[in-house]
Amino acid sequence: MLTPLSQTTRARCGGKAATLATLMNADVPVPDGFVVPFDARTDAVADRIAESLARLGDPPVAVRSSALDEDTEGASAAGQYESSLGVRGVRAVCEAIAACRESAHTARVAQYRRHTGGTPAASGMAVLVQRLVDADVSGVMFTPRDPTDVTRIEASWGLGESVVRGAVDPDSYEVAPDGTTRFLLGGKAVRIDANGSGATATRPVTAELRHARALHDDDLARLVALGRRVADVVGAPQDIEWAVVDGEQWILQSRPVTAPLPALPVDAPTGSATTLTGAPGSRGTVTATARVVRGRDDFPAVSPGDVVVCPYTDPAWTPLFTVASAVVTETGGVLSHAAIVAREYGIPAVLGVTGATTRIRTDDRVTVDGAAGTVTVL
Repeated sequence: MLTPLSQTTRARCGGKAATLATLMNADVPVPDGFVVPFDARTDAVADRIAESLARLGDPPVAVRSSALDEDTEGASAAGQYESSLGVRGVRAVCEAIAACRESAHTARVAQYRRHTGGTPAASGMAVLVQRLVDADVSGVMFTPRDPTDVTRIEASWGLGESVVRGAVDPDSYEVAPDGTTRFLLGGKAVRIDANGSGATATRPVTAELRHARALHDDDLARLVALGRRVADVVGAPQDIEWAVVDGEQWILQSRPVTAPLPALPVDAPTGSATTLTGAPGSRGTVTATARVVRGRDDFPAVSPGDVVVCPYTDPAWTPLFTVASAVVTETGGVLSHAAIVAREYGIPAVLGVTGATTRIRTDDRVTVDGAAGTVTVL
C-alpha cells in the first residue's frame, strides 16, 4: 500500500518524507506526492503507483530516497542515494524507484554508514515520489543555529541538482537577523532543467545571467521568512532545499544541520602566484601532498593523507573522504552535498578554486585552509 505524502510517518516512510508531511500539514508549500513505504515491493504496487500518478495529473516527478538512517542529526547521507528528476510514466517511475532502492547497497553507502556510526548493512528504504517543481531558480538554505546567527543561502538557475551536486559555483548569500545582506556572485556557468522526455539536461547559461543575481533582496527576505517558518515547525535549525517557479517558493527537502559552516569571508581571499582561493567549505588546516584526481580511474592512486584536488565531487567519490586529509574542487558551493559530507568527516575543504587541477600538480606540497578558503603551493 502506498502512503499519501501528507500522511507519512517516520516509522513507516523515513525521516525525509515524515518531515515533509509535517510541513505540508502546517501549510508550508511542499510539492504533493506519495511514498512507497519500507515494506512495499515496487513490483507489487505498480498498479497503485499508476493510480497515484494519475491523481497527480501524470506530471514529471522527482523520485528520491527516504531511508531509515538518513536526514538525522548525526548523518545527513547527503547525496548518497540515487535520485531521479523529471521522470514521467509508470514504467519509468517504477524503474527509478528500483534504482533508488538498489543504491542503498553500494560500497559508498556502506562506507558512509560505517563512518557515521551506523551498520554497513542496508537499512529500510522508502521512496518519495513528488510532483517536479520545474524551477527558475533553486538552491540550498541553512537556517540560523541561534538568534544572532545568519541565514546562509546558495542559489543558481534551473533545478537544484546543479547546486547540490557541485556542478556550478552558485551565488552565496548571507542574511543577518536585521535583514542586512552580503553576497558573492558565483559563475553559474550551466543549468540543469527537465528535458520533457523523462530526464534532465544540462545546458550553458547566457553571459547575462551568469553575471546576474539569482536572488534579489525581496526574494531573499521571503525565502528567509519561509526558512524561519520551517525551522519553527520542525523545532531545530534546518538544511533546506528550495525552488522558485513563477515567483512561488517551494520547500523540496528539510533536514537537520549536521555540522557548522565556515563563515562567509568578509572580503574575498586574496590570491597570488602560489596561493589559490575559493569558498571555505569545511574548517581545518592541513599541509600534505596533493593528488590530482580527474575521475574514478584515478581513485587507486590516492594514498592516505593526500589532499585530493579535483574538478568536482559527486556521491561516488565519498570513499575518498575516508582517505584524504583535505579536498579541493574547481566547482561547487559550501552547501553542496560534497561539502556537507566533508564537514561530517571533519576534513578541510575549499571549493570553487578556479584552475585547481592545472595550477596544482600531483606531488606538490600544499597547505589547505578550509576556514579561509585558501590553498597555498609550498
